Formats: sequence, C-alpha cells, structure tokens
Amino acid sequence: MVPALAILFILVPLAELAVIIAVGKTVGVLATLLLLLAFSLFGAWLAKREGLAAWRRFQLALAEGRVPTREVADGAMILLAGALLFTPGFLTDLVGLVLLVPPSRALARGWAPALARRRAFRRARITVAEPGSDSSTKVVWGRPELDDRPAPGPDPGARPTRPTPGPRS
Repeated sequence: MVPALAILFILVPLAELAVIIAVGKTVGVLATLLLLLAFSLFGAWLAKREGLAAWRRFQLALAEGRVPTREVADGAMILLAGALLFTPGFLTDLVGLVLLVPPSRALARGWAPALARRRAFRRARITVAEPGSDSSTKVVWGRPELDDRPAPGPDPGARPTRPTPGPRS
C-alpha cells in the first residue's frame, strides 16, 4: 500500500504538470489559468449542491428508520470529489467532476464492494499447519460443535487447596 501511495504522490503531480504545460502551450497561460479557475468554481458549486442533496437524503433515511449506507457512500465520494477539485490541475478536476455526477457515483458504489473484497483477500494470509508438524495450533474448518469443547474438570495449573474442615459436632 505504501509504495502505491508513494508512486501516486509522485506520478499524479507530474502528470498534472505535463497537462497544464500542454494546455498552456495550446491556449496560452492566461487562458489556462482561467480554465483552472473556472473548473474549480464550477466544481465547488456542484460539490455544495450535491453535498446538500446527499445530506438531505441522509436525514430522510434516518427519519424513515433505514440504515443510510447509500447516502454515506455518496457523501464520502462527494467529499473526495471536493478534495480533488481543491487540488489544482485538470486531471484531478476531471476525476472530481466525474465523482460529482450521480450516475458515476452509482457506478462507483457498485465497484467499491468488489474492490474492498479483493483487497481483503489479498491481505489475508492464513497459514494452516499440516498434520504431524511442530505447530501447536490446530486449525479446524467448519462450525464448532459442542463435542469439540473440553470437558469441565480440575485445572491442571491450579494450586492445590487445603480441605476445609467440616462442621464440628
């Protein structure tokens, strides 16, 4: 994960710089700066509008007694879009604007569980000891049964206790 983030933090600014320079050579420096400003202002307006709509849907879901999973996911994507729009550059602005459009958020909501599942499986490392190995851990797949539990009895590590005297007569 860390190497991927490091690469991302290096490559994205370089790509943004390359695109800004290319646009600047094509339309001029002033027009490029005005385009960046226009993207940011339009994105801020759209993020505010979509964020308030998501907040209203969130409150409505709570009032109806529903779990607001869709609304929370939309809010998170709108927040991410706002952060991307805050970053100067055409590529991040484009990704931010795409995330602000409701159909693209629905598409991202469909991809998110599959992405999370794939990452979880990639990170999970289960080691099962082979029978007869030196491992002291035994892994049994399946549902635990009551017969698998040890029978209650004296604890072998417990200290011996003195017998208590019985009632005197």
